[in-house]
Formats: sequence, C-alpha cells, structure tokens
Amino acid sequence: MASENTASSPPIEQSATPGPVESRAAKTIREIFESGRPLTYIRSAEEQRVGRVLREVGRGLPGSTPTPVWTWSLTEGMHGDGEAAEAGAQTPRGALDFIVAHAEAGIFHLKDFHEPLRESSEIRRRLRDVYENCRDQRKFIVISSPVRFIPEEVERSMMFLELRPPDLIELVEFLRDEGEQTGEGGDADEEVLFQLARALQGLTLDEARYALRRALVKNQRLGPESLAAVLEEKRLLVNRSGVIEYISGVTDLGDVGGLEGLKKWLIERRKLFQMRDSLTAEIVPKGILIMGIPGCGKSLSVKAIANHFQLPLYRVDMIEIFSGRHGKPEGAFVEACRMMEDMAPAVLWFDEIEMGITSTESGGEQGRIFAFFLTWMQEKTRGLFVAATANRIDLLPAEMIRKGRFDEVFFVDLPLEDEQIQIFKIHLSRRGVDIAAFHLEQLTQFTIGWTGAEIEQCVISAITKARLADRELNEHDLISVAAKLVPLSRTMKEQINHIRGWAFERAVRASPQPIGR
Repeated sequence: MASENTASSPPIEQSATPGPVESRAAKTIREIFESGRPLTYIRSAEEQRVGRVLREVGRGLPGSTPTPVWTWSLTEGMHGDGEAAEAGAQTPRGALDFIVAHAEAGIFHLKDFHEPLRESSEIRRRLRDVYENCRDQRKFIVISSPVRFIPEEVERSMMFLELRPPDLIELVEFLRDEGEQTGEGGDADEEVLFQLARALQGLTLDEARYALRRALVKNQRLGPESLAAVLEEKRLLVNRSGVIEYISGVTDLGDVGGLEGLKKWLIERRKLFQMRDSLTAEIVPKGILIMGIPGCGKSLSVKAIANHFQLPLYRVDMIEIFSGRHGKPEGAFVEACRMMEDMAPAVLWFDEIEMGITSTESGGEQGRIFAFFLTWMQEKTRGLFVAATANRIDLLPAEMIRKGRFDEVFFVDLPLEDEQIQIFKIHLSRRGVDIAAFHLEQLTQFTIGWTGAEIEQCVISAITKARLADRELNEHDLISVAAKLVPLSRTMKEQINHIRGWAFERAVRASPQPIGR
C-alpha cells in the first residue's frame, strides 16, 4: 500500500517483449522520489544491485544533469562514484551530517544503516532532522539492508520496499553489460538476450552472473546454445530451496496416451495464454486441477502442459512444505508462491495438493493457507499457469473445485481399451520395439482395469525377461507378465469406485467417454 505509513510496493507485471526501457525496480523508486519522499528503506541483500538501480534512477530524474549517487558504509565511509571517502563522514552521525550540509541534489545510499538505528537514539533523532532538511530539496536517502528494522520514530516518514528479483528489462541490461565486460557477448542479438533473460528470471543478479559464466565456460560466447547451461544452473539454484523443484526434460502431448478431452482443451487454451498481454485477465487461462486414480497420467499430463505452452515447469512439494524443515508451513507456502511470480512466465505444479489444503477452518494453519491460495489464484500474475494434481480428491474443499478457481477441473479415469492400446504403443516405441509385430488388441483382454503405470511396468518387465533370455521381445512375453499382474482397480476396488462416484458430477472427464462402465 502507499500511504504515510510504512508501505510495500506491489509487483509490477512484466512483459515478455522489449517494452519500456526502465526496469520495474527503477520505475518504482523513481516514482517514490518524484513524489517528494526523502526517506526510503529497501530490504535486499543485493547491495550492488541496489546501487545499480539507484544510478539508473539518478539518470532518469528531472534535471539538466544526472543526479549523483553517494554511497556510505561503516567500513568505507561516504564517497561518490570513483572518489575518495569524504573527511568526517565515516561514522553514522558523520554521514547524516554530511547529507544535511550537502547543498546539491543527490541520492545517498546508506548500507546496513539498520544497526546504527537500532543501537543509537541519537542517530534516530538525527535521521528525523535529515528528513525535515531533505524534503523538497531533491536529496533522497536510501537505506538498504538484508533485514527490516524501521524505528517507530521514523516509521511514518519512511517508505519501505521489498526488492524483488530483477525483471526482464533489468536482466537484459545486465546481460549486455556482462557481455561487454567479458568480451564474449558483444555480438549476441536481442532475441538471444531475451531468451537468456527469460531463463534467468527469478534469480538475483549475482546468481544470474554465475549462471551466465557457467554458460560461457561451455560455449565461449552468448548464443542459443548457452540456454541449456543457464537452465541447468538455475535448476540447481531453485532446487536448493527444498520446496520448489525445477523439472527438466521434455514431454510431448503425444507421449500421453488417451485423455483426448484434456488435450483438446490445452490446444485451444494455448493460443489464449500466448496472447495474455493483449487480453483481459478474465479470459487468460490461469490453471487447471487434474484429479483421479493414481498411475493414470496426471503427472505426465502436467509435464506435457509445460512443453505444449513452451514454458519452464516448477513443482511445489506440499508434503515438504508441511515437513517443518523450512519454517512455518504458512510462511513457506506464501514464499513459494511469491517466488514463482518472479519466475513467470512458467507452469507451477502443485503436486498432491490435497496433502496441504484439506480444511477451510479459519483458525488452523491449513485454513489460512487455503484462504491465501484462493485469493492468490485470483490475483496472481497472468504469466503463471497453475497445474494442480490430486489423488484423494474427496479431501479437497468444495471452494477449491468450484468454477472460477481453476479454469477447469478434469477427472482422469482408468484408460479404456483404445487408450490402453495407445499407451502400449507409446512405451514399446520409446524402447525401440517394432510394434508392427504385435497384436495389441488381443493383449487388452488381459489388461482390463489397468492403469497407464501398470501398462508401462508390464512392458518393462517383459523387456527385462527377454533380455535375460538374450532374445528379442515377443508378444508371449507381454501376455505372460500381464496374466500374473493384479491391477490396482482390483486390489483397491472400493476406493476406486468411491473416487469415480465422487468425481461423476464434480469434474469434466479427461477422456471424452462417459465415466460409467
């Protein structure tokens, strides 16, 4: 909110095309300065990036010349760019006195100034004097720190900002600068720079620098071939959180057997999602919920969605969020959602979402997570497509599956006979088996009620049996394995029937056939 009280700036949605030349962070800070506010507190561990953004802001402020940036730290004192430290401005009190005495416009970046504010009532008092002195004088004080500490004495006079990761514009400019400094990126065209910038979204500039240098070590220049190394470095950085996992690999819609209703929906919605910046928010696809019987292709479908939409895929592990290893579950969940907004455009996969959102009781932590999730789904950036999967669908609150939360709720049932044949063909072909020699239609009499995962295991077991016998796979191998396998639909018949009955009037079938058999 923006008021006389401490305020946070909402994230500014970023475009995937080269639009304005001003970064999101610079635009926000410039608008604060132009409103006349002399005190700003930025929470960020990226001191160099804060300085970089402030210099960008200084070049854009009204005036015949750029507004200079002065930097202070307890170890180096107060100094201008490329200049020696000013005498008498080494201490926190000396730095504030220097700002008051400075007669010209300037931006004063005070690093880790929260400690002097915490420890000294004199410094807190002097900062209030500085506030009065700098109002309408084109002198702007910016405190940067990895932690938030704003004394009550100056709380109503200071604007607070949470510096989110750099946006596309800032990353492209960073890539240009890095290319010039290393001498390896000067000839990179704009399209390549924007591809790399999109891949780096969600990382800090320091993390982006390491990812870029990893790519340069492998390829010696910035080009399309650098993308794989950048994404691999990003996967390692994202996965360290333990809550969000970057999912690599390519899964095509053709790798999913059956589910033609779901595939048709995705093909139709892909164009709308790609046009998201030119459409009203209400018709831009925001996500789907896929629920159904385990082993029938829910996870595979999510991977195919990311590939079909040509977006990176990230998975949020609900069980890990509630493990307690990452702090309070509520905070870990909120942070994961905020982090993913910084990485948009992307597909965000909530795996086994019913393990975390099973109650609407307002008093419990799960209830608060559920309330946040519903609001977030309505207000999140339009570049983030949510794909949630669930097995125990009866645990999901009714508010979760009502129309409007997700664009559609799909139920994935046991594959029908023609879908089973498709799945057999997919897994046999993937393993180099010539399917022309097999009569798969005859095989389906042994696979009634099988899941797609059971079909895959049948193929793997039959190939293993043939390899141990040092011969090629034949149809008899598949039949002998199939005859011995007891499917999930038989061992858990009551639970499968319960899932089907629950979903009959609550979801759209992912395959066009009716649910009843």
